[in-house]
Amino acid sequence: MPEIAEVARVVNHLRRSLVGKTLKTVATQDDTNVYGKAGCSAAEFSKALTGKKVLEANRQGKYFWLVMDSPPHPLMHLGMTGWVHIHGDKSMVRKSKPKDEDAEWPPKYWKFVMETDEDSKMEVAFKDARRFARIRLLDCAAADIRNTTPLKENGPDPVIDTDVFTEEWFMQKMISKHVPVKALLLNQANISGIGNWVGDEIMYHAKLHPEQYSNTFGATELKQLYNSIRYVCQTAVDLLGDSSQFPDEWLFNYRWGKGKKNAATKLPNGAAITFLTVGGRTSCVVPSVQKKIGPVTADVKGGEAVTISGGSEAEPISKPVKRKKHIAKASNCSSFEEESDEDVKEKDPPAKRARARKPPAKIPPKK
Repeated sequence: MPEIAEVARVVNHLRRSLVGKTLKTVATQDDTNVYGKAGCSAAEFSKALTGKKVLEANRQGKYFWLVMDSPPHPLMHLGMTGWVHIHGDKSMVRKSKPKDEDAEWPPKYWKFVMETDEDSKMEVAFKDARRFARIRLLDCAAADIRNTTPLKENGPDPVIDTDVFTEEWFMQKMISKHVPVKALLLNQANISGIGNWVGDEIMYHAKLHPEQYSNTFGATELKQLYNSIRYVCQTAVDLLGDSSQFPDEWLFNYRWGKGKKNAATKLPNGAAITFLTVGGRTSCVVPSVQKKIGPVTADVKGGEAVTISGGSEAEPISKPVKRKKHIAKASNCSSFEEESDEDVKEKDPPAKRARARKPPAKIPPKK
């Protein structure tokens, strides 16, 4: 799923391809999910942008947008399988996809295709097979884009908002919550841009366990985690999500084998790789590195929660409530184990959930 680094890659290419140019045509295909759930329509999108000049391309976390010469401005989120293609630019074809992915134009599952009117014509397409992406229009001044919904409800970006995302701010955020730390990182209302693989990389680099509750870490561990967030996010963004350039020691290089035949279950040094469900998401963990030093959620999905001796005091934790995982279906596309985290929310501690409602509530439908 595209995260902070992949979105940085998209924005980098949009700056090279569209900024400073006028959109001659904007062809669209209506989609009640991609456009409709964001309060827009394909026809409105096309009408609003055709003939406009693109002044800037920017991002915050997993959201990115184009600044036009007059409102409205398009704001986009890639969801699970969304991507931006530039006709003839092979650097935007993801390495994990077949070599002929960009053979047809527009690409399969396209939602819009923009064409510039310059002599050196550029064509940019937005595609999404599983339809979790969101495309909307923001009718505001360019300077107010980040103060507009949904961006204003999202937390600071650890790469571009270093004036806000300080060590002190992060420590206060951590101790103010009582949720598994991985769930806190994935909640975009706390920090923008961290998704599943980035979250796992951060936890591995910090040598901390993703199940441990956020307010049970000491100052040393919090500083370590903050530095890991800054390091992993900045490095991934600087490399524009090009995994071939990621450091050899990163967990990213070894984490994709779950459920695959003959896949590696260990790091090159022999350390075992395991998978847990934390905050409703699959987490890749190296137990010999990521030690439990405080209260944690269930070690195994549906198992008993435990408290590690020597950790900070915390309220007793009861047996967690089992929840069914909702997997969206789409025709002609392979299944994905991870759901979209555009709307990831922190889960209350199991004991609190059990007291608050009986029987357990169902997971609300995605917006």
